[in-house]
Amino acid sequence: MRFDIITIFPSIFDSYFNESILKRARKNKLIDVKVHDLRDWALDKHHTTDDTPYGGGAGMVMKIEPIYKAVESIKSAKSKSRVILFSAKGKRYTQEDARRLAKYDKLILICGRYEGVDERVAEYVADEEISIGEYVLTGGEIPVMVLVDSVSRLIPGVLGNEESSQKESHQKKGYLEHPQYSKPEEFFPEGESASGGQGWKVPEVLLSGNHGEIEKWRKENAKH
Repeated sequence: MRFDIITIFPSIFDSYFNESILKRARKNKLIDVKVHDLRDWALDKHHTTDDTPYGGGAGMVMKIEPIYKAVESIKSAKSKSRVILFSAKGKRYTQEDARRLAKYDKLILICGRYEGVDERVAEYVADEEISIGEYVLTGGEIPVMVLVDSVSRLIPGVLGNEESSQKESHQKKGYLEHPQYSKPEEFFPEGESASGGQGWKVPEVLLSGNHGEIEKWRKENAKH
């Protein structure tokens, strides 16, 4: 899977994609992340990527020409690709979308900025428009990180345990995974005495070693 990210702030992604699971997935060539500076496709000597909106109004609007040229340059006829624009008015992103998009060879991801993006990008350049929630961010870079992360973990080999992506929240609509616990068996908050205080305990059934009862507890405590 290859992710091509179009942005005017390429360095934003340096840290996130070079840590933990995504770093390992890139090193093992399970995913390929390429970040492209939109200014490289600007038409003037000042590398302008935005301009004032027609009809007036506050803020600046990202221009269509550089975005169109960037997408056309990155596209490949040899790969199954999808062009996605991120904006506050896009379709709400879900786990179902992550599973759908994980089937592509290449995702071209356009980061919006400022007051928005020329509407002709959504109409003619992008295949779909996505939002990660009912709120407004300063740009599309964080939504892109969300999509890359959620899609990457569905690619075989990216997670250490494949079961992690099969039995988890949102595997089907409305499903939330059961609670998880780890050591210690009993935790005493600061100021509580291990001898006389009441600790916070792991449910007894999880300590029983009875796999049938544990599975029953997990099913009962998952939300459907």
